[in-house]
Amino acid sequence: MKLHLANSDGRNAVTGYGAGYVEINGKRYDTNVVVLPTSVETRWMPGADGDISLDGITFLATLEVEIILLGTGARQRFPTPATLRPLIDAGIGFEIMDTNAACRTYNILVAENRRVAAALQV
Repeated sequence: MKLHLANSDGRNAVTGYGAGYVEINGKRYDTNVVVLPTSVETRWMPGADGDISLDGITFLATLEVEIILLGTGARQRFPTPATLRPLIDAGIGFEIMDTNAACRTYNILVAENRRVAAALQV
């Protein structure tokens, strides 16, 4: 699906997504990514089996954001509470949803100038 968002202030926006990819500001990514308002991180690996790992969450807890959207691929999958503990300890809010919903929600929150990150599994 293509999304179109007027974005003249330099913040990142999800401009498209589909099976196996997300598009940020018109650039296609075929790997898991973390999208922040001013950067895109391609080193985030949720886990070998597709589940979100403790290491992946620990990395996300180091980001200076107020909320993290966890896009878990084509369907919503919940990490264990113990896996989410680093976000809770860091005082970072989080929402878990499928990647398509995370892309749409990220665009809304970044347009509101929120300190948000979307960790997206493709």
